[in-house]
Amino acid sequence: MTALALAPACVARLYREACRFDVIAFKPGNVSCEAAGHGMRAGDFLLSAAVSATALTQPGGGVGERLLRAVQATRAAVGCNTNLGILLLAAPLVLAALSPAGEPAVRPRLRRVLGELRVADAEFAYAAIRTAAPGGLGEVAEHSVYAPATVDLRAAMALAAPYDVIARQYCNDYAEVFEVGLPALAASLAAGDSLAHAVSRVYLRFLATLPDSHVGRKRGAAVAEALRQGAGELGEARKAGQTPRAWRAQVRRFDRELKAAGLNPGTSADLTVASLFAYQLGHALGG
Repeated sequence: MTALALAPACVARLYREACRFDVIAFKPGNVSCEAAGHGMRAGDFLLSAAVSATALTQPGGGVGERLLRAVQATRAAVGCNTNLGILLLAAPLVLAALSPAGEPAVRPRLRRVLGELRVADAEFAYAAIRTAAPGGLGEVAEHSVYAPATVDLRAAMALAAPYDVIARQYCNDYAEVFEVGLPALAASLAAGDSLAHAVSRVYLRFLATLPDSHVGRKRGAAVAEALRQGAGELGEARKAGQTPRAWRAQVRRFDRELKAAGLNPGTSADLTVASLFAYQLGHALGG
């Protein structure tokens, strides 16, 4: 069987495209081109995507090293943490697409990358997390990123998996991405939705399905669960036959309420980007 791999330029382009639609799509509580928030604007995310794409896809390095390069490039460009969750999810996908393999499907390739993670990857990842300084990390971390790594990155992520959905992806081969995000994206596109609208639907699906880890880390599990229920009510209103115009108005009210309360469902947005990126990589690989 012929070994397949995507060129770095192709992977970088697909990554930037996934990040671009992250801000083109309207996502309640999150930053978009039409709705800034939390002290950040869409331009910060687009610049972050541009510089991190190069760092992720340049030759050399495993998952952890690529992650650290991308975080450092982002920090130098925008001076804050705009994309740590995206990068944590994207780095294994990037390496899965760049590595020659006979299997065109993304998930088996990804499974192999995750299975080969080393202690060195954890060391680089810890340095990346320290550099990004994500809000709320110190309050929940049971294994300190300020101490030397003693286990491989997948084992380290397993310690955080019970309360962090992004960490959980390293342990379950991206189950939420491939079993929640991709089906929602494919169904929306099959129904004739634009890509931006489909991305919004994927985001709302995540928001209504999983308590957002970023919100939970900063505001507590009860607030994250209330947010999940509120997103679920949006979905139920749409299913009940609410007109598109009325539903859009309700979605925008929800966005204003979340931002007024300082709630940023960042994990749901990160999972959405990873879902679109994985979907695009699959098409490019022919899998």
